[in-house]
Amino acid sequence: MNNTNKIDLVVIYGGRSGEHEVSLLSSRSVLDAINKDRYNITEVGITHDGQWLSGENTWEALNSGNTHHLVPVTLLPVPGSDTLFAISGTSGSKELKPLAHIDVVLPILHGTYGEDGTLQGLLEMADLAYVGAGVLGSSVGMDKGIFKDVMRAHDIPVPNWVVASKKDIQTNMDAVIDRGELVSRYPLFVKPANLGSSVGVTKCKNRSDLFEGLLDAVRFDRRVLVEQGINAREIEVSVLGNDQAIASLPGEICPRLEFYSYRAKYIEDSTELLIPAPLDEKTIKHIQTLAIRAYQAIDCAGMARVDFLMDRDSGEVYINELNTIPGFTSISMYPKLWENSGIPYPELIDRLIDLALERRQSMDGIERSYGEMHG
Repeated sequence: MNNTNKIDLVVIYGGRSGEHEVSLLSSRSVLDAINKDRYNITEVGITHDGQWLSGENTWEALNSGNTHHLVPVTLLPVPGSDTLFAISGTSGSKELKPLAHIDVVLPILHGTYGEDGTLQGLLEMADLAYVGAGVLGSSVGMDKGIFKDVMRAHDIPVPNWVVASKKDIQTNMDAVIDRGELVSRYPLFVKPANLGSSVGVTKCKNRSDLFEGLLDAVRFDRRVLVEQGINAREIEVSVLGNDQAIASLPGEICPRLEFYSYRAKYIEDSTELLIPAPLDEKTIKHIQTLAIRAYQAIDCAGMARVDFLMDRDSGEVYINELNTIPGFTSISMYPKLWENSGIPYPELIDRLIDLALERRQSMDGIERSYGEMHG
């Protein structure tokens, strides 16, 4: 930590993902709300093609695409450096120069190469504290198919599903559709396995829709889910904590479009958010318990938003998915639910950073070598 007693915080956003723009919206809200008296903030923007950049007005430059004045930066996967480096020099001769000290990293990267464990692996190699789930929790939470496998292993209810590969879809589409139609009656949902924000999601009412939905989803991922459609209320819960996690009051999403699509989430202002959700106390407790069980089952840490489907006909509650880096925009459910549960936005950011530092401290106590002297 620097001599001002402020925490040296690196905020990373953008990324090589279909959710790049969502990440920019989330990071803008965080940067506007964060307590500047507590942190020295260095911003790192990752472009669509994966270049890490920093400098004056990083967010505005990345948002506009006018990044010529920013400098390339990098982290070394070496424990103990705690440094963000600027890259200088010509293509033939590169030089690393220390740019900023790092106490903790706040990744606000949704989707691939940010929420899926890849960035978390780099930060683990560098032995840096960072906000959010580790490699395992991130990767399992990201892959909707694997996540559902783990939920079913823990007797946590999820909608029926099958997974199809890109190769299967490209070479044997009829067989994929036949398997998908065995999941349940229409409607069915098609989703990329490793993407969020409802990117590439299609509600399919017939075989023709399923054909088109599979073609759309496979543009974004090499693994695609075909999932049971449920006439459902959409309920969301925010979870906060490491080993001892707590769940917020649930909220309900009432989209005026057919489902909570990317357009409904980020473009149109027609979706109604009911916070708290109009549910009885018993159902609230049940949903909160399932959310924490799911969180712990995949070894999540820091934060997550757990999304539920509540069958309008039977009242049955299913977990739909778990987002390890949920949206943080001004209209996002994760911060809104905590605000309603008594934790305002700036305090929520503080808590997340404290949890990251606490988790790193607990990891520091783990022995990394074994020999006869320990036997």
